[in-house]
Amino acid sequence: MRKEDKEEGKVIEREDNMEENLKRIPPWTKQITVRGIVASLFIGIIYSVIVMKLNLTTGLVPNLNVSAALLAYVFIQTWTKLLKKANIVSTPFTRQENTIIQTCAVACYSIAVGGGFGSYLLGLNKKTYERAGAETEGNIPGSYKEPALDWMIGFLFVVSFVGLLALVPLRKIMILDYKLPYPSGTATAVLINGFHTPKGDKMAKKQVNGFLRFFSISFIWSFFQWFYSGGDKCGFVNFPTFGLKAWKQTFYFDFSMTYVGAGMICSHLVNLSLLLGAVLSWGIMWPLISDRKGAWFPATLPENSMRSLNGYKVFISIALILGDGLYNFLKTLFFTGRSIYAALNKKNLVSFSDNKNQPLDDLQRNEIFIRESIPLWVACVGYMVFSVISIIVIPLMFPALKWYYVLVAYILAPSLSFCNAYGAGLTDMNMAYNYGKVALFVLAALSGKDNGVVAGLIGCGLIKSIVSISSDLMHDFKTGQLTLTSPRSMLLSQGIGTAIGCVVAPLTFFLFYKAFDVGNPDGEYKAPYALIYRNMAILGVEGFSALPQHCLQLCYGFFAFAILANLVRDVAPKSIGKWLPLPMAMAVPFLVGASFAIDMCVGSLVVYLWHKVNSNKASLMVPAVASGLICGDGLWILPSSILALAKVNPPICMNFLATKTS
Repeated sequence: MRKEDKEEGKVIEREDNMEENLKRIPPWTKQITVRGIVASLFIGIIYSVIVMKLNLTTGLVPNLNVSAALLAYVFIQTWTKLLKKANIVSTPFTRQENTIIQTCAVACYSIAVGGGFGSYLLGLNKKTYERAGAETEGNIPGSYKEPALDWMIGFLFVVSFVGLLALVPLRKIMILDYKLPYPSGTATAVLINGFHTPKGDKMAKKQVNGFLRFFSISFIWSFFQWFYSGGDKCGFVNFPTFGLKAWKQTFYFDFSMTYVGAGMICSHLVNLSLLLGAVLSWGIMWPLISDRKGAWFPATLPENSMRSLNGYKVFISIALILGDGLYNFLKTLFFTGRSIYAALNKKNLVSFSDNKNQPLDDLQRNEIFIRESIPLWVACVGYMVFSVISIIVIPLMFPALKWYYVLVAYILAPSLSFCNAYGAGLTDMNMAYNYGKVALFVLAALSGKDNGVVAGLIGCGLIKSIVSISSDLMHDFKTGQLTLTSPRSMLLSQGIGTAIGCVVAPLTFFLFYKAFDVGNPDGEYKAPYALIYRNMAILGVEGFSALPQHCLQLCYGFFAFAILANLVRDVAPKSIGKWLPLPMAMAVPFLVGASFAIDMCVGSLVVYLWHKVNSNKASLMVPAVASGLICGDGLWILPSSILALAKVNPPICMNFLATKTS
């Protein structure tokens, strides 16, 4: 037999096997199930509560995609076991259904993350307007809008669906042609694929048991803590771990399982950067600047004024965030441009469908990804329809933002979304907030003193929503490609999750807003980014005149430090670069305080010691244990907020006083 005949025979055999395997995969219409939507709703609500707490306390939210995939597996496996005990036969749980649930749940809680409830939307409320200082020229009377369910839900529905369709026509180019890795999407797919194998089933059972055990411990511990928090600065959350003097400067361990779990998920570099920022600000700078009261700023001003110590906290945080954001923005654009240029100029490219030497799995994945295509006209018409609705509705809701600014935003949005999604595919960094900040400054400056703050904040939200959601969808498409899930069912489930999120996220926000003192700088729910975003808009309107004395020089220094630290990390040898702090992470405790940074470092310490004792078990169990800690503490928020709304107060106040005082 000739060599050519043998090769042809192998190709025919592989194609027959591929066709047989493709037939076993459920059609896209059956990948979305009723039980899957119910599971997504349940997981979406839990995670919306968790991320809303993180948004309103520190503004730092870790990636919970892998955790959502694990919870989806727990939910459906528990459901099928209960039905089995009741002698009811249920449909087998497939990796495609697991992927759909994860996608829908993540789309739901992503609205709580990126919907602006802790940043640009909350920056519109009266309390943040007052905290930003009536003495500032750009913060004019009446430039606020109190949160309300009707306009918040309407705004989210109007702006969120445009992003779903912005990049749909480019999904093949980005995932198959450019072969972008999308690390988060790939990691989620690896986990889901691992669950749905005989070996993976054993691994999943261990993870599920670990999740449930630590979920229970975290929930019970949060319940126990509640009894001792009956008053101002009471309970374990104010335990002076390092003494009362350190406690006054926010250095204490507050026993928050949410942040310990988040610290286990975040890298050691993020957590140590947080701690460094806390030491630099609350340990050194703020005490020194406080001593300059009367020289640098009037002693008669209240501490929360933007012209006093609070101004330094806010604007130095902004300088670090902008320096880090600008560097990463330019770096991502550079790598994106270089990569696209290289791809366009690459000669002798062989189409994936013609490459007969590809592994069978890759051929299957690509076949499904192409076969279940989404018509181009659907994406284009949908984008145009949602854009027109937005151009009409948003200026009616917010007259400060003129219709022609919204039109320009939607014309530019697809190209901005492409740059961000391409960069996220290479680096796993979603730069949507940087695009939003650019829009904030530009619109605030163009709209002038009368409309600048409101126009800047809403324009920021508009761009950020489109750019962020389109990037998230590409991560999900990558997960779907690797788990043999239809892009049609992925897009539909993302749409369902987004619709659920547009209702669930505002309801979750109001649970906190009505039950707790959101925006109180001395309370638990400080909402730091609301004040930061409003002051960015004021800075865009006023320029540097908004800054207190000597603050500009400090801002220049920290802005330069942020760029230099990133540059050295990228240029220097890895042995040096890995020790340089992340300026974005450093900026958070400047305004919020040190306690949560200590919690997250405890999480890092647990992971470090666990890897030293048993590295294999740690790699398997850390995501499950961290998810259990976060979910248990997060779930307690629901009953605690209901108790607060019902005016049921904890019975005991556990407080700590110096010996002389007592």
